[in-house]
Amino acid sequence: MAFMLTLFMVGCSSDDGSVFDTGNTGGGDDGDGEEQTEEVATIIYDEATPTNNMVTASASGEVGTAVPGRVIFTSDATSQRRMYITQNISGQGDMPFNNFNLNDTDLTKVLKADGSIDLDGSNKKEIDFTFNLPVPDVDNGTIVYSFWTTTGKGDFRDPTKRLALGVGTITVTVGTGTNPTAEVREITGVKLFAPAEDGTTKTFFSLLDENVYQINEGPEFRAFWDFGYYYKDNQASFASTSTYNVSFGFPVEGLVPDSEEDDAENETLNEAYFKTSTMVAADFDAVLLSGALDVIVTSEAQSISALAVDDVIEFVDNYGKKGLIKITEIEAGFNTNDYIVFDVKIQP
Repeated sequence: MAFMLTLFMVGCSSDDGSVFDTGNTGGGDDGDGEEQTEEVATIIYDEATPTNNMVTASASGEVGTAVPGRVIFTSDATSQRRMYITQNISGQGDMPFNNFNLNDTDLTKVLKADGSIDLDGSNKKEIDFTFNLPVPDVDNGTIVYSFWTTTGKGDFRDPTKRLALGVGTITVTVGTGTNPTAEVREITGVKLFAPAEDGTTKTFFSLLDENVYQINEGPEFRAFWDFGYYYKDNQASFASTSTYNVSFGFPVEGLVPDSEEDDAENETLNEAYFKTSTMVAADFDAVLLSGALDVIVTSEAQSISALAVDDVIEFVDNYGKKGLIKITEIEAGFNTNDYIVFDVKIQP
C-alpha cells in the first residue's frame, strides 16, 4: 500500500479521516490568514450507503497540464481486486489508461499485465486515490476518464464484467468543450500467422490496443483478442475468438481457460461477426468518418473463408463497434511462417 501511494498516486486521504473528506488541495492564503482550498474533481461510490454516491465530476484543463481527480470507492460486502481506468479524448472512444509516467520496472509492481491496477489486501474495501489526469493536445473538446473496480479480471471494453463498484466519470473540458466529428480509427499492416498447435504463433488481433497476440500469452489478454487467422482447405480464414477452435477444427493450446485459472468457469471469449462487403479497395480507402460505417449490419457468421487480396470484409465486434477489413497480402499455407496482412477501419 505504501509503495502504491508513494509511486503511483499523487495523494490520498488520511487513514484517520472519513473517506468522504472534501478532497480539496491547498491553494494558498486568501489575505485574511485563512488558507484557500482548490476543489478537486471527486467521484464517490459507497456500497453500503448509495445515497452518498457522486458518480460524475468535472474540471477545466489546459493543454500540457494535468488535472487532479479523486476516486473514493468504499465497498461493504464486495472485495475490490482491480481498478480499471479508460480515457476518451475528444469523443474518439474509450481506450485503456495507464500512463502514470513511471518507468517499466515501477509499473510492473502496481499494474496487472492487462493494465488494470492491482488492489492489494488493504485496498479491497476502501480506496481513496488522487490521480494526475493529463490534458492532451486538443484545441477544444473533452477528455473523459472512467473508473470502476472489479472482483477479478475485468474487461476495458465491458465494465459490467465482474463489476464491483462504478462506473464513475471525471470529465475535463478544454476550450469550448465541443468535440470534433468522430473519425474512424485506422490500423494498417496487421500481420497474423497461421496457428501452431502449441499456441506459439501470433495469430490473434486486438481491436482494443491494435496489437497482435501469441495464443499462449495467457489469461490476462484473452479479453483483448477479437479474432484470429487460420488456413484450412486451401482457404485463408478469420474466426472470432469465441468460435475459433470450432471453426478451425483443431484445438489450439492456450485459447480456452484451464481449470487452474481464477474464475475459469465464467471466462468468456469475444464474438465478432463477418461478411463480404460490396465495397472495393478504393471504397475502403475513401472511408474517413465514423458515421460512414453506420450502414453495416451485423451478420450471423462468426467466421469467413476464401479471403483474397483486395477483399473488403465488414465486421461488427463483441461491443457493437462496426468496421471494415481490407486484405493486402496473403502468404498461403498452414505452416507457422505463412500469414495474412490487412488494414482495418473501425468506429472509435
